[in-house]
Amino acid sequence: MDDAQLQTIWQQRQPRYRAASVAEPLAMLMKQRLSRRVKQLGQLGLIWAELVPDAIREHAALERFTSGVLTVMVDTAARRFELQTLLRGGLERAIQSKFAGSLRRIKLVPGQFYTVDQETGAKRYSFERV
Repeated sequence: MDDAQLQTIWQQRQPRYRAASVAEPLAMLMKQRLSRRVKQLGQLGLIWAELVPDAIREHAALERFTSGVLTVMVDTAARRFELQTLLRGGLERAIQSKFAGSLRRIKLVPGQFYTVDQETGAKRYSFERV
């Protein structure tokens, strides 16, 4: 056998590395983890809209839901105090009883989730922690 034939045989016997498709693991991630979180946050959003008074709801935004902890961003200290008082007064238990998942606690964090547009005076939403 000459060198060309030996090299061809050697190349044919080498293990072939195939490129892994990203679509399948990504689809599993979306289906198992993200869809459940989005569904749970959607349920919490509906319950939040039903139980929290409008005056406070305008100044608060649901930021995230992780490991049974709902993080709510509140834009002013006064509204945060009002919301904290309501939560301690039984609102948190009411939300927990209506929610189908596991809600351990509600955490309030300061933040601003809107800016006022200079031209129109309307609120422009951009979530930022303070």
